[in-house]
Amino acid sequence: MDAGGTSTRAIVVDASGAVLGTGHAGGANPNSHPPHVAAARIASAITGALGRLDPAATAACVVGMAGVSKLSDPAVAEIFEAAWRDAGIGTVRTVPDPEVAYASATSAPDGSVLVAGTGSIAGRVRGRRMVSTVGGYGWLLGDEGSAYWLGREAVRSTLDALGRGGELGPLARAVLTEALGPSAVDPASDRAPLRRALITSANAEAPIRLARFAPFVSEAYREDDPAADEITTRAAALLVTNVMTARDPGETTPIVLVGGVLSPDGPVGAKVRAALAGLEVLTSTDGVLGAAWLAAVDAYGEGAPRPVPSWKNTENDP
Repeated sequence: MDAGGTSTRAIVVDASGAVLGTGHAGGANPNSHPPHVAAARIASAITGALGRLDPAATAACVVGMAGVSKLSDPAVAEIFEAAWRDAGIGTVRTVPDPEVAYASATSAPDGSVLVAGTGSIAGRVRGRRMVSTVGGYGWLLGDEGSAYWLGREAVRSTLDALGRGGELGPLARAVLTEALGPSAVDPASDRAPLRRALITSANAEAPIRLARFAPFVSEAYREDDPAADEITTRAAALLVTNVMTARDPGETTPIVLVGGVLSPDGPVGAKVRAALAGLEVLTSTDGVLGAAWLAAVDAYGEGAPRPVPSWKNTENDP
């Protein structure tokens, strides 16, 4: 199972790697949702994936969970353990979601994983376990190169452009339109009130909402906006620094990239890949496949075949 902040997916596989069923539910990150809600959604996804299969026949279960550290609270852990029991599942191994993302892209036991979505983190993987991390401190203390970071830098760049005067570039115009409305980009507008209004608007919302400005950076980059080019270059450099810090000098193991910011079609993803040229760089596309394969390895050993994602051929697929 891959339990994220916005959605949860579960699949059941057999010893041949065939997918026997799939289940879906809403977000189940216990940091983003009340623990009892998150646990109920996981139980629902498990039930959906099992369908008419006997839960007692489950040989192993792995849940990759965003916010897994929350389970260090015994009260929260008991809520989830009760959900496993209600679903008829015995032992469940919960792991950080970067571990299942890594396993979805490679069978190599050792390597590195770099995640850049709303937040960011880099991890050292040994024996398919994330044994140490770099970054991942959240919006206040880190998340370098993430969508939050990109959005924040977009707003800061816009404030700088307003302070300097002169013509506003594509990024500044997009940020102002999103935050204050189309009239904010009127060339006749007084810049000083706009700066104050943008600062007020950005501070009036939860800080993580700055991530909504991140797509404008990529769009402006494609319009050859120097501000967007500078922001994406810094983002890529920070992400590369973090993932290389998570590795031993001269290490040649795979690096798995995870998250929308690192899409090969986006400027940050392209710049990160260029900086890592010469290394084996892979892209995670479906964390639930990694979770299922880790469970298969737990159940059947290292020779377990990787799951075949034939979603449309599974009986329980909606």
